[in-house]
Amino acid sequence: LQSSSRYYVAGGFSFLLVSMSGFGRKAFYSPEAATLNRRVQGQFCQRYAGNPFFSMTEAHRKKAQLRSTLQQRRRTLSPSAQHAAAQALINAVIDLPNWASAQRIALYLAADGEIDTKPLEKVARDQGKQLFLPVINDDNSLSFAQWHADDTLSNNRYKIPEPPACAPRCAVSQLHIIFLPLVGWDLQGGRLGMGGGFYDRTLSGISDPL
Repeated sequence: LQSSSRYYVAGGFSFLLVSMSGFGRKAFYSPEAATLNRRVQGQFCQRYAGNPFFSMTEAHRKKAQLRSTLQQRRRTLSPSAQHAAAQALINAVIDLPNWASAQRIALYLAADGEIDTKPLEKVARDQGKQLFLPVINDDNSLSFAQWHADDTLSNNRYKIPEPPACAPRCAVSQLHIIFLPLVGWDLQGGRLGMGGGFYDRTLSGISDPL
């Protein structure tokens, strides 16, 4: 998240899509991801009164405050609002130009008010796509394990369900679309996550367009 970013979504839901160039050498660039997020989450934005010359300590404090504010707002959403957002997500995703040809999809399991991916999971499975879930490695990076509907998931050290240890892994560069959980995002496609840096570390070495 760049310190010069000044707007963050305050609509409450958490979702970001990143498309890899693993098929047809095409990718969704940040404007498309931002457009998709706006369609799902609405146009509500909150000004971040940040200064690009803040010290790192001040920048971290501001991000922590913003993270807490957005999480609290997200938790107040009604079940009907969350359901509507999950359905809107499906409508937005299936309209993406590369959705039909994408075969290897990484999802996440929603928690703490994040936008529910279960309806999208059903659509993807019905269309015969391969699904993957993130697995936290010992070095705090992520790998992506294949996820079958009948798999028994086990909680990791953060109580997040993961596929069995024997599940086949897919290299990040071979995933066609990755859905990332987040707390907020800015109009340049910058992501405000939970602060652990798991996806940052995992995607940092990818040379293909995102």
